[in-house]
Amino acid sequence: MSKALTRVSRRRALEGSAAALVVLGLLLWWLLPLDEGTPGGSVTISTGQRTGVYERYGKLLRTALGHDLPNLDVRLTNSEGSQENVERVATGKADFTVAAADAVEKYKLEGGAGGDRLRGCARLYDDYVQLVVPRSSSIRTVADLRHRRVAVGGRGSGVRLIAERVAKAAGLDLEKDMKTVSTGIDGMPQALKDGDIDAFFWSGGLPTNHVRELSRSYPIRLVELGNLVDALHKQGGASRYYRAAVMPADAYPDAQEGVAVPTLAVANLLVTTDRTNPRLTEALTRTVIDSRDHIGAQVHAAQLVDLRTALYTDPLALHEGARRYYRSVKP
Repeated sequence: MSKALTRVSRRRALEGSAAALVVLGLLLWWLLPLDEGTPGGSVTISTGQRTGVYERYGKLLRTALGHDLPNLDVRLTNSEGSQENVERVATGKADFTVAAADAVEKYKLEGGAGGDRLRGCARLYDDYVQLVVPRSSSIRTVADLRHRRVAVGGRGSGVRLIAERVAKAAGLDLEKDMKTVSTGIDGMPQALKDGDIDAFFWSGGLPTNHVRELSRSYPIRLVELGNLVDALHKQGGASRYYRAAVMPADAYPDAQEGVAVPTLAVANLLVTTDRTNPRLTEALTRTVIDSRDHIGAQVHAAQLVDLRTALYTDPLALHEGARRYYRSVKP
């Protein structure tokens, strides 16, 4: 009898243990998300002008994403620049983009469609405002651009936005006081060499290849802009995102001849919307940070992406997926 009871007790104990394991498994399944694999599907990234920094960065990021997220199809589309990029993402024509903080703020302040849904993933690197003239030019300040032929970028570019504000800070109206030329960085250097323009504005990471190559084949000079920061801030609104900065002497050695140039800078942001899946945004943000050195070897400005400051995406709130990433790597 005692042996029979022992066998029954053992069987019941085993059954109880099995039931407990099932319950434990269900609890773990409920509490802990299982590995669902890497995000897939397709995304569109709006970049910038052909051969520009945004386009080069986008192509290198697509390569990095192909390694980290092999199930994700990444499509790149060119644009005029920051202003067009913001509009595309806000209205669902693209999923991610890089745009300057001033262009983002302008879109929001003007009540652009979908502006309230914009979110930040990372603060990337700073764009430096560059006013380029022939070395022999009499242009020494922005005020000297009056009645001159000046290339200011396309209508949807961040360059044009900055040129308008910088001109205003110097007491000029971009349209009335200058002969503006709507060409991008791909055409500006040749136009300057050919004498078709007297100067051009550019805003980009340092060094910008087109400016560097121009400086090697044609004598140019960079006009100082740093003294305009107070006047810019007095304009209010998106102009508060410009700050005084210095182009180091080795940015364009052939143009600067060992001299640093005071200028203006504005932060670039990786932008998406609250429509984007948090898992995808978390994974993409991770790749952006992890690929900094690899991309930076070809796009120098990308080396400046800093994990400590990347989460400061003002004027945009962080996307939930990006927030998850930064929490996961918090020391």
